[in-house]
Parts: sequence; structure tokens; C-alpha cells
Amino acid sequence: MSSPNTPLLREDIRLLGRLLGATLKTHEGDDLFATVEAIRQASTTLAHGDADPAIAHRLDARLKKLSSDQTIAVVRAFSYFSLLANIAEDGQLIRAQSAGVGPLTRVLAQQPGAKIRDLLQSACLMPVLTAHPTEVRRKSILDAERDIARLLEAREREPERRTEIDEALLATIETLWATRMLRPAKLTVADEIENALAYWRSTFLTELPALHTRLAAELAAGEAMPSFMRLGSWIGGDRDGHPHVNADTMRAALTAQASTVFEHYANSVHALGAELSLSQLLAPVSPALLALADASPDHSPQRADEPYRRALTGVYARLITTARQLGLAFNARSPVGTAAPYAGSEEFAADLAIVADSLAAHHGQRIARLKLAPLQRAVDVFGFHGATLDLRQSSDIFETVVAELFARAEVCQDYAALNEAERIDLLTRELAHSRPLVSAHLDYSELTRRELAVFDAARQLRQRFGERAIDKHIVSHTEALSDLLEVALLQKECGLFTGGAPRRCALMVVPLFETIADLERAPAIMANLFADAALRVRLLAPETALQEVMLGYSDSNKDGGFLASHWQLYQSTRALVSLTDEQGVRLRLFHGRGGSVGRGGGPSFEAILAQPAGSVRGQLRLTEQGEIISAKYADARIGRHNLELLAAAFIEASLAPASDRERQAEYEAAMAEIAACSHAAYRDLVYGTEGFADYFFSATPIAEIMELNIGSRPASRKPTGRIEDLRAIPWVFSWGQCRLLLPGWYGVGSGIEAWLAAAGSPQARRERLQKLKTMASEWPFFRSLLSNMEMVLAKTDLAIGARYSRLARDATRGPLIFGRIRAEWELSCQHLLVITGQGRLLESQPALEQALKHRLPYVDPLNYLQVELIKRHREGHTDERIKRGIHLSINGISAGLRNTG
Repeated sequence: MSSPNTPLLREDIRLLGRLLGATLKTHEGDDLFATVEAIRQASTTLAHGDADPAIAHRLDARLKKLSSDQTIAVVRAFSYFSLLANIAEDGQLIRAQSAGVGPLTRVLAQQPGAKIRDLLQSACLMPVLTAHPTEVRRKSILDAERDIARLLEAREREPERRTEIDEALLATIETLWATRMLRPAKLTVADEIENALAYWRSTFLTELPALHTRLAAELAAGEAMPSFMRLGSWIGGDRDGHPHVNADTMRAALTAQASTVFEHYANSVHALGAELSLSQLLAPVSPALLALADASPDHSPQRADEPYRRALTGVYARLITTARQLGLAFNARSPVGTAAPYAGSEEFAADLAIVADSLAAHHGQRIARLKLAPLQRAVDVFGFHGATLDLRQSSDIFETVVAELFARAEVCQDYAALNEAERIDLLTRELAHSRPLVSAHLDYSELTRRELAVFDAARQLRQRFGERAIDKHIVSHTEALSDLLEVALLQKECGLFTGGAPRRCALMVVPLFETIADLERAPAIMANLFADAALRVRLLAPETALQEVMLGYSDSNKDGGFLASHWQLYQSTRALVSLTDEQGVRLRLFHGRGGSVGRGGGPSFEAILAQPAGSVRGQLRLTEQGEIISAKYADARIGRHNLELLAAAFIEASLAPASDRERQAEYEAAMAEIAACSHAAYRDLVYGTEGFADYFFSATPIAEIMELNIGSRPASRKPTGRIEDLRAIPWVFSWGQCRLLLPGWYGVGSGIEAWLAAAGSPQARRERLQKLKTMASEWPFFRSLLSNMEMVLAKTDLAIGARYSRLARDATRGPLIFGRIRAEWELSCQHLLVITGQGRLLESQPALEQALKHRLPYVDPLNYLQVELIKRHREGHTDERIKRGIHLSINGISAGLRNTG
């Protein structure tokens, strides 16, 4: 991103600020506007760090005097300013992207086209959308943001209309001000499905096909280049800890996806029919095209000599009939007559190919490329299903279900009492047995009926929408090989075994290794699977020998801290690569990255390049979560850039040369020692410090976050009040709200300090420090880790964090715990600056530094107000406006910090 101090960005921010101010005066009066201005000025002064302490006291006094209604209005004002500033920054990002060379262009210039073509022949790159609850903005707010962004672009493009556009901007901001920011009720899964589809319409349906078309043209690959980049989704299929996801939500998700895709196809075919007015009297056609036209229900004499139009009218009729047969609902023009439905997307694609081939054979190549190719590529990418729906459930649920099935069938009365070897032996025998365990004449628990219904629905949905609609099941908390075999057994029982003899799983069983201990066990568990010929043939498709493994960032971070988590992920990845190479298995890693650095977030391009050498090789899936989906894909132009970034990093990482193993071994040995010390420091604070859990639950807004209607999933897996049972998302989100962002850096300073101290002599310490500097310069893994941590350290505000620390219930332990947090932040900053050779945080990232300097003074007042409101709330004030103000502040802080969910 270019510097936020560019004139156009400054002009946009001043304009939006001025219009928001005008809205405040009109709707709330001059007094409130003056209050907001006074708070803004004090906050800006305090943000510089050298202000008179009296300013802070006066600010606190002013905040305490605000009535509940005034507080809500002030919170909304600063929230909206942050939101508007973000829109302006996004506009500047688009300008910078338009002016520079795109990431894909750079990679294509660096790599031989033949190598890229070979790579993409069997490649898979899939961003997977998830519904984790960190996107707190309502769809109405997001829609208004898009309108403002479009108006700003038009204002720059058409200066002669600025007065008119400014009026439209003011009207939109006034609408925004009068729009409720908070949801009145918790999101349902249906809401999450519909929210995600908004990004399909804005970006994915057009930009994913366009990326393939452009890349095929650059590589001179044409239609021969397969669609290597497709879309995945967890929304409606992720049951882990989610009581509201079941067989019905799976059906709802795929039906909604398919309806969106069919509407796109129908509109595209209708538009093509209007455009392809070529007359057979003037342009010859192929016999296949003529046959397609003759089969059409369109018998109008006005189009008798227009075979392309008649053919496409027939295609449209078949498409609408197919949609009706599938039970889809969307706005579509009625076809001119009846036609047979398509059996699958392949038949639809074949008809489009007839049209394209006829054009290409009769001097219409350009027409085919510009008019028809985008639709053809869209059909190849999305099929009739849209995105591949992943299923996910926790291993302990499967253990309970399988135990019940065995007991009811009188095969094994106490499956839970078996050791791992006994379980594997029993499951292996049952997988080979043709006799079913499940009987329609037996009664089962609600849990077992619900899980069996999910697998039954998966079979039905694959028949309805195609095999790509659902093709894998993820097993959360995989701790043993039996966890995977239990899912294979449920597939067998529900008709999801396929192929010849021996039959195998139709859905790939994907282990998800999440905690540090699980990640350590991952290579051994997979080795046991690959070593067993009988199991290997049941779980791996013989034609591809492909196995996907998912790595969890969020829970491993909460379990072991930022550095230990990333290092264990790196080690497990490297071990899995070696294992699969030895076993002749193709490995696809699925990275469960979150939005924040504390959950594996950060720039995707650098993260992919930081993976161990040989771990990508044309196979990669990664999650796109929470507010990051909106940030990346709400605007088609930003979405295009982010999709290109993914593709460029994917290609570059797949074709990267092997690293210097001797030098790499040195770096890894040092990192292993640092990570072990960092892990110990983190665990000692979070799980070894008496009173830390109480500090967290009282000195952060976690309790208030758990009340907020930001997602359909519970914030905690179990209602125990323990950190261990809290989901990683609210854990990280809470630390972001109180501006400490602890999961993104805690323990790194102690880890580095312990490793340097262990050197012994001053000379040895200097040598070790020099090694760290070299590692930061030469090793992408360490460089990416430091860069992400630096951003989080820069967003951390200890002065604001101190305000929250005073909310702690234990007045004795609270200051001690906060003191440890402060000391670790200072130590982490000190080592980072020495290693990177900088004089201050973000010195080498001036654009981000300036963006934060500009943005954070408008976020700070929200923190001040949030602390004040939480105090009132916890003192027993029952005014509903106080709770509303807290929730509004959570919304505003999240918007201002952008990627801390």
C-alpha cells in the first residue's frame, strides 16, 4: 500500500469526516458535535505519548459525565469515523494496485511458462470461507460501505459531478447514521449462509473465472488449462461445537449456493442470447450448433436464421428446468418453452462448448473468448454446486456414536474401554465386512440419529449436485488413527463407500491436528495409516493417492503461544512432507488460518512462501475467516488482487528451489530452542499463574463479547469458565479489544532472551544475536513471523491495556499479572528492533505506520468509553443502553483495528 499521506487519501478522509460531522450536527445537535471534537482532540494528543497527564484526567472526567444516550452517540460517531477511514484507505489500496505491477504478472515473468502449465495440470488451490464470529458488522452496514466506496471512485473519475456526488455521499452517510449497527438477535446459520453469498455476487462468481482466463491467456494454455482454483465453504457443514448445524443446514447451504450459481448462469446465457445475433445467412455454423438450435423450443420465425440465439434459448430452457427439478429459487425470466433438464454441469458445459467451437471455427474466436469463455470457466469452477461444502465434527462425537452402534449391534459392548490397538483391529474388520451395523429396527440416541442423518444427507446431496458438492470430512481434535477410521465406518454404514473391490470412502477423511500435542503426534498417526495396506486402500483414492491434512493455528496458539505454535506447525509440516514422500502419497495441507496474527493470520502471500520447502507442490487449501472475508472480497477490485496474490504465492511456493539444508538445519536448531523457552514462558503465564483465568475474564470484555450477536456458534465449547474450554476466536478477540493483543506476541521476547543468555560469554551472545539477524534476512519463515509480530506489537497500547487491567476483580494479583504482560511486551519489542535493525516499530513499513498513526486516535476513545461502560455494567446498572453502548464499542474497535478477530 502506498503512503496514507498521499493527497487523494487525505482529501477522501477529510471529505468523509466533514460529511460525518455535518450528519452529527443535523441529527444530534451542535453540543454533541462539540463533545466528539473535544474527545477526538484529547485522544489525538494522548496518542503521541508525551501529553500532559492532566489531559487524561480531564478526558476521564468528561467521559464519566456523559449520559447513556450521549455515550451511545459518541461511540457511534467514532465507530463510523473508523469505518469511513477504512473505506478511504481501501480506495488508496486500489489506486496503488492499479498503478503497480500485479503479483501474478511478477511470478509469471520469473518462472518458465511450461513449468507453470505442468504444475497447474493437477493443482488444487482453494480458499475456504468459514463463519467464525469475528465479523461484527451487519450486512446493511457492509452494503452502505460499498455504496460509499463506489461514490468516492466516481467522484475521482468524474470531477465535474462532484457537487452531485457529495450530496449522494452525505445522503448515504445520513442513512448509515440512522441504521442500527447491532443485530437484535443472534445470527442463525441461514443468516451466515446468506451473508457469505453476498461475496459470491460481488467478487467470486466473476473474479475467479477471470483469473483463470487471464492466466490461461498469459501461459498460452487456452481451455487446456484446468480450473485449479476453486472455492470451499464450512458454512452449514461445520458441526464442531455448533448445535445448530445438521443435515438440514447442509441442504440449505448447498441449495442456496446452487441457486446463486444458477441465477448467474441464467443471466449470462440470457445476455449471450441477446448478443449473439449472428445470422446463418452471413456467418456459417457447425452441424453440432445447428442441431442444438433445432432442438430448442424457440420456433420464432423472427430467429429462424439466428441459430446461436435459438441454441442459447434452448440452453436457457434446459437450465431453468434443471433448477426447478433441483428445487432452486431465484429471479429468472420464464423460458420460451419446455426442455429436458441437464443431468449435470458437464452436459451444460458441453452445450456451451458446441457454441464456442462453432464460433471459433467460423472466424468468431474473439467473440467466443470475450463473450462465452467467462461463462464456460465459471461452469468449470462452480459446477452446479457452487463451493465444495466441508463437513467437520469433533472426534469425541464419533467415538460416542460408533460405541453406540457397536453396542446396539452386539458387536462390542464397551468400545470406549478398548485400547488404541484393539480399536484399530475392530474398526478394520468392520470396514471390510459387508454386513451393516445400522438397522432400521433398532432405536438410537438423538446424537447418533443426528450424525447418521448428516452422512445420509451427504450421499443425497452428492447425487443431487455432483460429487464435488461434498467430498471430504474433517475430524477435529484428531488424537489417534481410530478417530479417522470411525468416520470411515460411518461412511460405510450410510452408503458412502464407492468404487470396485475393495470399496473405499467417497469422502476423504481429513485429520485436523490442533493443539501442540496433537501436532506433535500427527506424523506418527499418518504413518500408521499409510503403513496399513488394508486401511490405506479404504481411505486413499488409488488413482490419486492424495491425502489432505489440516493444521490448526488458533488452538495451537491458545495452547502454546505464538512462537511455539508456529514452530510446531513448521516442524509437523516438514515431517509430514518427508513421510508422504517416503510412502508415495501426495500431500495436501489445509491451513486453518484465522484473521488475526494470534490465530495464524497476517498477509497470505508471505505466509505461503514461509512454508517449509516442498510442502505446497500444487496442493493447498486455507481458511478465510471472519472480518477478513469482508476486507478481502467485499470489493471486486480488492478481491481480484487478493485472489491474484493467492495464486502467485501458490505458484511461487510450489516451484521454489530446495533450500540449503546445512544452513537450514542451523536455523531450525536455534528456533527449536527459542520456541521451547517461549512455550514455557507463555504456559507459565496463561496456565501456571494463579488467578490468571480470573484476570482474563474480568480485565477483558470477554463476558460482554459472549453476549454479542456476532455469530451462531457458542463462544465456549463447555460452560466451565476455563480458558481451556474457551474457543480460540473469543480468546483472541478479547485481547484485541483491550488493545494488548497478547496471543500475537507473548513469550517471544522471553524465548529469545533465554536463548541468548544460554550462550554464556558476551562474545557468544553477540554471535547468537548475529545469527538471528541473518535468519531474519534469509529465512522466510522467521522473517514472516517477525513481520506479523511487529504489526501486533505496534497495535498494542499498554496505556489503554492498563485501563482494562483496573477492571480485574483481584486488586492484588491484577497489577502483578499486568506487570508481567508489560515487561514481556517491552522485552519482545527490544529484541525485535535489534534483530531487524530498526529504531522504532514499523520503521521499515512506513505505509502501515502512518495508517496506524492516523487510525488509532479514533479507536482510542472507543476503548476509553468501553472501559467506563463496563464499569457501570458490572456495578449493577441495569440500563439497557449501557449494554448497547458496550456492544457498539466492540463493533467500533473491531472495525478500527481491522484484523484482530
